[in-house]
Amino acid sequence: MLTQLHIRQFAIVDELSIDFQNGMTAITGETGAGKSIALDALSLCLGARAESSMVRPGSERAEVTASFNVHQLPAVLQWLSEHDMLDEHCEPNEDNCIIRRTLTAEGRSKGFINGAPVPVTLMRELGTMLISLHGQHDHHLLMKADYQISLLDQFAHHPELLQKTQQQHKQWRALIREQRELATLQEAQESKRQLLQYQVTELNEFNVSADEFNQLEADHKRLANASGLLDDAQFSLNSLYDGEHNNAYTLLQSVIERLHESIEIDAQLKPIVGMLQDAAVQIEEAARELRHYQDGIDLDPQLLAETEARMSQAMHLAKKHQVAPQELPRLRDELNADLAGITESGDRLEKLAPEITAAHNTFLALAEKLSASRAKAANKLASQVASTMHKLNMPEGEFSVVVDNNPSEHTSARGIDEVKFLVSANAGQPLQPINKVASGGELSRISLAIQVLTAGQDNLPTMIFDEVDVGVSGPTATTVGKLLRQLGANNQVLCVTHLPQVAARAHQQMFVSKHTEAGKTITSMQALSNQHRIEELARLLGGDTITQHTLANAKELLAG
Repeated sequence: MLTQLHIRQFAIVDELSIDFQNGMTAITGETGAGKSIALDALSLCLGARAESSMVRPGSERAEVTASFNVHQLPAVLQWLSEHDMLDEHCEPNEDNCIIRRTLTAEGRSKGFINGAPVPVTLMRELGTMLISLHGQHDHHLLMKADYQISLLDQFAHHPELLQKTQQQHKQWRALIREQRELATLQEAQESKRQLLQYQVTELNEFNVSADEFNQLEADHKRLANASGLLDDAQFSLNSLYDGEHNNAYTLLQSVIERLHESIEIDAQLKPIVGMLQDAAVQIEEAARELRHYQDGIDLDPQLLAETEARMSQAMHLAKKHQVAPQELPRLRDELNADLAGITESGDRLEKLAPEITAAHNTFLALAEKLSASRAKAANKLASQVASTMHKLNMPEGEFSVVVDNNPSEHTSARGIDEVKFLVSANAGQPLQPINKVASGGELSRISLAIQVLTAGQDNLPTMIFDEVDVGVSGPTATTVGKLLRQLGANNQVLCVTHLPQVAARAHQQMFVSKHTEAGKTITSMQALSNQHRIEELARLLGGDTITQHTLANAKELLAG
């Protein structure tokens, strides 16, 4: 339940701290005093749209803090635990949830839950678990089909089934969108697929390997210059070793023999002779390698032609695809990947049809269960609304809730139903859609009956009714007060009202007033004692002039 609301610099409120109790609390006050400001501030705390105009003129920042006792709300405690927002400092059996919202004059707002900064979406999500708000204009919404089905779902109290149906509908529609997008993509990419297939086939047939082009270039250069290379090898071999006269090896051997004889005369020549002998070995090895190289030189015009043809084809493909010849292997891999992607989307498209059928069948099964639950709740709601209408001075009123189950026409995230509220306000009149037969006053009373009945199914700890009794008076107002008090027996009910018959039925009453201080308008709210309640009820009964007669009537109302 809501335990405290603290407001600073909000609208015409300077600073206001309000403690709330369980049961039914009536909030009354003069017209224009700001009876709904506290509720507006509370709505801001629960994620309502923030506007800079909400900040009190001349102030830099508005702040609203709402405190809730959530000890008996396991769903809320679980939500807080999942989001790491449990208040670790609260006493046992006094689990607190403190929601705070700040708003600057520039329009920037911040939200906090138990001290942790949170986005507005989380504040709204938590708010729906703590409070249900019923406004004075809800009877206008009652004429809309979407609102009617929402009220029936609220009364039927099948949130899990409704959520599963909505999720399955979302999944089914997502598969259909995927199918449509893939089909469009396939159609648009068919020409691309054909081009890719041709290009990949062409490159696969050429079958160029990594670094092949570099090798082709080297082979072509060697084959094209084979004759010259052969001559150079022969000349070098003759000069080094094979020549009959004055080859390098023979000359080196002569030098070694001559110096070897001189070693006996001067030992300093010995290392020099060793180096020359090593050089002779190197010349012999070089000669063997040259001979091997010479034997490997291939004067093969056909091989040269084949190499030139392979190079020419590689350069042609490279020019065609606007890449370097060395990039052809990478290009082939990329085109293969692109083609595989298109092929995979085609395979996915083929698999989607049975998935869509299965998802649709699952959705229909859930929607049928939802429809059956609605039909059962519709009869119960219609009976209770009609009974409440009779108590609200519509003795001949009839009410019916029609659930039209039609998958071909009404399929949506809400299921396969169209819900219609039908009413007959007077005897002899047929049941017709509520927007066609109900007058403003009748519509207000029917809406109030439905709001009270559906609110009782919410299982929310706190329900707020903001002047929902507009358009009723006399005995009807007394009935409204009794209905709200019945709700207050098991829930916390806050009711902004201008009717003494409703305020008198509350377990406690708060009075909103405003006054001018230093040129500024100040709004305040205070809990009324029993005597002050009598005086306020008398004011509501007789206006500004309070007489002994109105006081007596007020006492009688409060005692009743």
